[in-house]
Amino acid sequence: MEAYLQHLVAQSVGIALIIVAVVAFFESLALVGLILPGTVMMATLGTLIGSGQVGLYEAWLAAGLGCFVGDWVSYFIGRKFKGPLHSWKFLQRYQALLDKTGNALDRHSFATVILGRFIGPTRPLVPLVAGMLSLPPYKFAPPNIVGCITWPPVYFLPGILAGVAIDIPAGHNSSVFKWLLFGSAILLWLTAWLLWRWFRSEKNSGDAMARWLPLPRLRVLSVLGVAATVVSVVMLSQQPLMPVYGHLLWKVITR
Repeated sequence: MEAYLQHLVAQSVGIALIIVAVVAFFESLALVGLILPGTVMMATLGTLIGSGQVGLYEAWLAAGLGCFVGDWVSYFIGRKFKGPLHSWKFLQRYQALLDKTGNALDRHSFATVILGRFIGPTRPLVPLVAGMLSLPPYKFAPPNIVGCITWPPVYFLPGILAGVAIDIPAGHNSSVFKWLLFGSAILLWLTAWLLWRWFRSEKNSGDAMARWLPLPRLRVLSVLGVAATVVSVVMLSQQPLMPVYGHLLWKVITR
């Protein structure tokens, strides 16, 4: 996938930006986003940004536009076909998720539309359900705009960090630095996930993961994860190549 995208970028940056917009569109499109590996594709596109082959702000704009169009297409599909959609067998597989999304939209529509954009399973469903519930466009539009502006850089970020690391000259020290950077990123993600489950422990008490991660164990693992993440970040900051990495990352941001 990455090699193919790099080949297209070599042909035309314009084509690459179109691909960014199309990926963001289908990642946001009702139901299609449930089966599309959009998160992986966005991270892959992020590596092209980090390596300087695509501009950050051009890709950000393209992804934001694709996201915006995909969300509104999903919204109007929900409004137009809410009757048939309720009886569609494929959609009934996600009935529990649809019910939770609908309840959240009824209580906190603004926060749900924004947060739903950052949660994989709900990203292509929130606009659809908002349309099915006939949420007024003036209530859907503001959080949708905020979500489409803030979502692309968050999903590009892992790829950007990896792409910048690729540009560090090869050598023993660079290998150690890259592995430490990779480990720190994994620890940060895992710790954030553990803390999120701890924060939502009452709501998650009935799911399958709760049997493997009961609350006492979850608390211990969360504390250990925070400690390990802090240690890894401190070690990373003391690496001799950290200033080089920071400089390259700054060039991507300001380019």
